Amino acid sequence: MTDDIKYGDILEPGDEDIRAENEKIVRDGFWAKLKRTASHIPFARDAVAAYYCATDRGTPLGARVVLYSALAYFVMPADLIPDIFAFVGFTDDLAVLTAAMTMIRRNISDEHYDRADSALTGLGKL
Repeated sequence: MTDDIKYGDILEPGDEDIRAENEKIVRDGFWAKLKRTASHIPFARDAVAAYYCATDRGTPLGARVVLYSALAYFVMPADLIPDIFAFVGFTDDLAVLTAAMTMIRRNISDEHYDRADSALTGLGKL
């Protein structure tokens, strides 16, 4: 993903290289970004549950691809509304994550949310 991000492209599965790149971005940067931002974003629990759903090999590939795309958008520093703008900066991240979670809602489980709650408690965010 580059600076020429378009909303319609964010959740598209893309080719295998793009899917692999999104997964790497999320695996390498998710927790660092979350630690920096969790106290500023009201959707931290959903983001962590989405991460656990995406990394769950029991989750269908299509759902994992959608989640990795949304989470990569959250992790990447270049997005449509820079995160440095308090409150407003995360609205685009929230919109992308909400769209992704709506698309895969039957694949996200109570176990994913339980793991999210444990992780956020461990970070001192719950």
